[in-house]
Amino acid sequence: MTKLPATKPPSTKQPSARRQHAERLGRLAETKAAMLLRLKGYRISAQRWKSPAGEIDLIVRRGSTVAFVEVKARSTADDALASVGPYQRRRIVQAAHHWLAANPDAADCDCRFDIVLVTPYQWPQHIANAFASDDQ
Repeated sequence: MTKLPATKPPSTKQPSARRQHAERLGRLAETKAAMLLRLKGYRISAQRWKSPAGEIDLIVRRGSTVAFVEVKARSTADDALASVGPYQRRRIVQAAHHWLAANPDAADCDCRFDIVLVTPYQWPQHIANAFASDDQ
C-alpha cells in the first residue's frame, strides 16, 4: 500500500484587524466614489477589476470616454493624492492595457486616468485626467 503525502489544510488564518479595517475603508471609499461618478453621469463598467498587472478600482464610461479610476482614502486630500506615485501609475496603466485588450469595443474610445480622493466628512473629490499614460 502506497502512502499519500500529507497535504496541508487550507489556511484559516484571518487577516489582522488592521488589514480588515483598511479593507472596509477601501470598499466604503470605492462605494462613495462610484456614487459620485454616477451622479456625474458615468456608467460603471467594472469595479475592482483584476489583471495580471494589478487591480483597477473603477472603470467608468461616459459617452465615448473610458476612465480608469484610482480611489484613495486618506485623512487629507493632499495625502491621498501623494499616495498615487509613479509605481502605482505604471501599474494602473498596464492594467488598463489588459482591460482594453479584453474589451475591444472600447478601442475607439478616449481613455484617461482619473483619481477620486476620499476624505472624512467631505464629498469625494474627482480629478479627471489626473495623469497621462506616459507620466511615469
